[in-house]
Amino acid sequence: MSLMDYKASGVDIDAGNEVVRRIRELARSTFTPGVLSEIGSFGGLFRPDLSSLADPVLVSSADGVGTKLKVAFRTGRHDTVGIDLVNHCVNDILVQGATPLFFLDYLATGRLLPEVAVDVVAGLATACCENGCALIGGETAEMPGFYADGEYDLAGFIVGLVDRTRLVDGSGIRPGDRLIGLPSTGLHTNGYSLARHIIFDTLGLTPDATPDGLDGSVSDVLLRPHRSYLRVVEPVLSHAAGTIKGMAHITGGGLTDNLPRVLPAGTAAEIDRGTWTPPPVFSFLQDRGALSDAEAFRTFNMGVGMVVVCAAEATDALCSRFEQAGETGAVVIGTVTTGDGEVRYISGQ
Repeated sequence: MSLMDYKASGVDIDAGNEVVRRIRELARSTFTPGVLSEIGSFGGLFRPDLSSLADPVLVSSADGVGTKLKVAFRTGRHDTVGIDLVNHCVNDILVQGATPLFFLDYLATGRLLPEVAVDVVAGLATACCENGCALIGGETAEMPGFYADGEYDLAGFIVGLVDRTRLVDGSGIRPGDRLIGLPSTGLHTNGYSLARHIIFDTLGLTPDATPDGLDGSVSDVLLRPHRSYLRVVEPVLSHAAGTIKGMAHITGGGLTDNLPRVLPAGTAAEIDRGTWTPPPVFSFLQDRGALSDAEAFRTFNMGVGMVVVCAAEATDALCSRFEQAGETGAVVIGTVTTGDGEVRYISGQ
C-alpha cells in the first residue's frame, strides 16, 4: 500500500499557505490605528477609541453574497464579490447609526485556487479601505467533495460602533413622516436566483451578450457592486443628529418586506412609484420574465437601496444635506401612514 497524504485527498496545505502570504499585504492595507494583531493570528485584536462616546454600543452583523456568486463563477470575474459583501454588511449596521470598526470573512471552496482567493480578498480589501474598516482576519476553508470544483461560498462578519444616544431605531417614526429613497446601482446582492433564471435559462443569454434593454453586457450589469451608503449617510448623522428617525437597507424582500422592519406598531408605508426611475435592469427583468409588480417589488430593490425616514418639516433640509454629501439622487418616495406594517404602492406623483 502506498503512503497517502492530505494533498492526495484534495486539500493542498501549501496552496493555502500561499494564499495567506499573498493576501497578508492586502489585509494590512486596510489596517486602522485600532488593529493590534497580524493576519495569521488565531484571533484578531482590535482596540476601539471610545474617548468621544458617552455610552458606546457595539453593532454587529453577518451576511453572504448569495447566488450572485454563480455569476462570478460563470464569468470568471471574482474581484467584485468581496466589495459586495463588505458594503452589504456596512449598510446593515449603518441603518442603526453605526460606523464600521472591523471585518472578518469566511471563504470556503472545494479546491483552493490561489489566484481566485486573492481576487476575492482584493475586493474585500478595496471595500474595507473605502469604508474605513479594518480587515483583521478570516478563514479560508478547503473542502473537496463538499463544493464543486471552481465554486466557493463567501460570508462576512462586521462589528461597528455607535453612541447609544445616537442609535437610530425607528421608535420615533410617526404617521406623516417622509420616506427618502437613496438610489441603488442595480441588483446589489439580492434576487439573483430569479435574475439568473430569466437571463440564462429562459432567455439563453451569454455573459458577454448586450441585449436591448440593458445598459451594458449581461456580466457587467449583473456584477455591478452593491453600493455602500456610509459616505453619504454618515455626515448627515454627524451634523444633523436626531433628524433621521429610521433607516431600512433594501435587500432580500425589497421595499415590501424591509420597510416594515423599521416601522413601529400602528404604522405603515405608502410608496409613490412615480417618484423615481429604476435602472434598466429592473424593467428588463420584469418585462422578459413576465413578473407582476408585486413579485418584482418583493424580490428586487427596484432602484432604491436605502430608505431614510424623517419628519415632513425636515425633508428639504435633509435632502440638501445628502446633496452636500455627494448624493444627488435622494428623492422623497413616500409617506408613513397608519396601519399594520404593510407597504402600499401608488402610481401617481
